[in-house]
Amino acid sequence: MISKEEILEILNGYDLKNITIATVCSHSSLQIFHGAKQEGFRTLGICIGPPPRFYDAFPLAKPDAFLSLDSYKAMLDESDRLIDENAIIIPHGSMVEYLGIQNFEALPVPTFGNRRCLAWESDREMEREWLLRAGVNVPMRFESAELIDRPVIVKYHGAKGGKGFFIAKNKEEFQSKIQRGQKYTIQEFILGTRYYIHFFYSPIRERGYRLRRGTLDMLGIDRRVESNADEIFRIGSVNELEAAGIYPSFVVTGNLPLVLRESLLPKVFDLGERVVETSIELFGGMIGPFSLETIVTDDLDFKVFEISARIVAGTNLFISGSPYSDLIEKGLSTGRRIAQEIALARSMGALGEIIS
Repeated sequence: MISKEEILEILNGYDLKNITIATVCSHSSLQIFHGAKQEGFRTLGICIGPPPRFYDAFPLAKPDAFLSLDSYKAMLDESDRLIDENAIIIPHGSMVEYLGIQNFEALPVPTFGNRRCLAWESDREMEREWLLRAGVNVPMRFESAELIDRPVIVKYHGAKGGKGFFIAKNKEEFQSKIQRGQKYTIQEFILGTRYYIHFFYSPIRERGYRLRRGTLDMLGIDRRVESNADEIFRIGSVNELEAAGIYPSFVVTGNLPLVLRESLLPKVFDLGERVVETSIELFGGMIGPFSLETIVTDDLDFKVFEISARIVAGTNLFISGSPYSDLIEKGLSTGRRIAQEIALARSMGALGEIIS
């Protein structure tokens, strides 16, 4: 991984009055570019091949310029061009997936947030350690298939976007479905409602929900629409579907907005606070947007099953604000909140505290 000292040296050569917000043209780029423009930043879209034409349909979110590459790995070779643009890169899920974690960690361009969080987010063992040390409820995990005594969800390592998951009602069904030779994790299947909660941690702001250092925002909540899993049971029972060779798929195809009953908000902020404070102890802390992927049971307890330590695609629902972010600032998106954090850090002479 490129060192913080090397990044700070690069940043010292920037014309800070002309910072460019750059990201890969995918995932949540529309709101990142839109939010950056709202805060007065120049924007740069990184793409493979010709610039995507769909940006012409959304002029308020179209980048001011494009950097067209032959491959995502070429970003490393073109880092000098990005530096010449005074670029600060905003990572998102597609960028990390396409570029690869090792290439992303080595990219010699100032990047918003703490790159060290990716190792903890992407490794299921490290992620579980993080959650357990934070003292939040997590689903029970089965170390051996022989111990399965209830419905479980099985996640292959490296599963992305809902791929690589399956549900088994018992040990026998697990044995019939598992793909040999792959690494996997077995968790209990929790009955409840899924809530993907969008947070934003600022180490430099002082106004708001205070942590030991900085503030925590809650900007929105979504639920994922998952391929055929949300509609499949319209055509038959589980047994009927399986007899026909039809199984639910959890590939994410979209998102729906949600709000919580207000009495649960103290629990939500407690979860976010615990995860942030523990991240500071483990690797210097998350910075900026992150999401806790949770299930709320019928006794109103939260089970946290995953962390996304960056902007998530569910925030795309709220480019014009959410029922929660509107109570912070009207029309506030996560993309704009990122740009605001960069602008605040620049004004405070504290960019080194929010980039890596």
